[in-house]
Amino acid sequence: MINFRYIKKTGFAAVFSALLFTSCDSGTEEQSEVTTEADAAIEEVRQEYAPDKRVALFNVEAEKKEDELVLRGESNLPQAIEDLKKRLAAKNVNYTDSIQLLPAKELEGKTEGVVQISVANLRSEPSHSSELVTQATLGTPVKVYKKEGGWYYIQTPDGYLAWVDYGGVTPVTPQVLETWRASEKIIYLEPFGFSYSEPNDDSQTVTDLVAGNILEVKGEQNRFYKVEYPNDKTAFVEKSAAQPYREWVASLEPTGENLIKTAREMMGVPYLWGGTSPKGMDCSGYTKTIFFLNGMVLPRDASQQIAAGEEIDSVKNFENLQKGDLLYFGRKATDTTSERIIHVGMWIGDNKFIHSMGEVHISNFDTTATDFDEYNYNRYLRTKRVLGTNDERVIQLAQSDLFMTPKGEPIRD
Repeated sequence: MINFRYIKKTGFAAVFSALLFTSCDSGTEEQSEVTTEADAAIEEVRQEYAPDKRVALFNVEAEKKEDELVLRGESNLPQAIEDLKKRLAAKNVNYTDSIQLLPAKELEGKTEGVVQISVANLRSEPSHSSELVTQATLGTPVKVYKKEGGWYYIQTPDGYLAWVDYGGVTPVTPQVLETWRASEKIIYLEPFGFSYSEPNDDSQTVTDLVAGNILEVKGEQNRFYKVEYPNDKTAFVEKSAAQPYREWVASLEPTGENLIKTAREMMGVPYLWGGTSPKGMDCSGYTKTIFFLNGMVLPRDASQQIAAGEEIDSVKNFENLQKGDLLYFGRKATDTTSERIIHVGMWIGDNKFIHSMGEVHISNFDTTATDFDEYNYNRYLRTKRVLGTNDERVIQLAQSDLFMTPKGEPIRD
């Protein structure tokens, strides 16, 4: 029975509020418990499938909306989404699925792409003012996941996720990409150069070129290759500066000496955060470029590269090092902080290593030398060897169809 005398004494609003919160309390607790279970499942899946957000996209969250739980976000990992749904079902969690699985339908099937300029700048957000996180060179095939304005969200062969503007990439269907892969190509091998409108280096330049650029060959004329860009533009490239891709791959001898030869060709190139080309490179972009031009695709960042290969040293016993080994630097782990990898260089022998820091240069670990690099010596962590290890984290171009379908292999429909 309603006590009207009590209502008059305490006020209708206070009583109504008490009744409201009393009646909703158990439902709120139940919803909170469901959301907590969903959040826990999401985090479990994230840690399993996408612990490194640089190479895996799993932006999913659970949101309460009135009396229902809604899963929102996006991912390029169908297996992760399927696993999440199974975990929620096991917990008897009911929800509305609003997760977008990439590639986006708006791309209309053009879910692949090929970089169409000498060096494409890839950024953390779809804006020219956002951070440069990496680069991709001409002829690099990429995954295309979505479009926002004049920007595409892509993934490079080393797994890196980033945004590139429309001028940097030609989106294509998987079928068109397979046709492109099957075509004959050249790789440009000079650090810098140009393509021309005519088979004459006095003619109009078409674009600049850098080492590692890959172009489709359409013919030969005198001392030039006639080439076609991914966006159908044609030009001529001097034969002396390039080599047929198949021939180049077959001739590769990834030895320490050859790595050093490539490394020295880029001496003095300025440091550029996010750079992975002769136009400018950061420390890991430099080692990545060196190894690519010797037939190996390394992971992008130093903190990713260090996972590849075999550990050789961690106590500054440099006598065990061989030419081409990779040296890693940073902050050692403590009781309260984890190890942090922030720099990488390549061993060239005689107590010296080459690296990009300020510019590409050589540093000395001989403690008695006048040019002893005490700063990097003190932050040295360990050395890893990639050559000869066949680590699955490293793409071997000689065994890969990344840029070209093996001769005689049919084009897939």
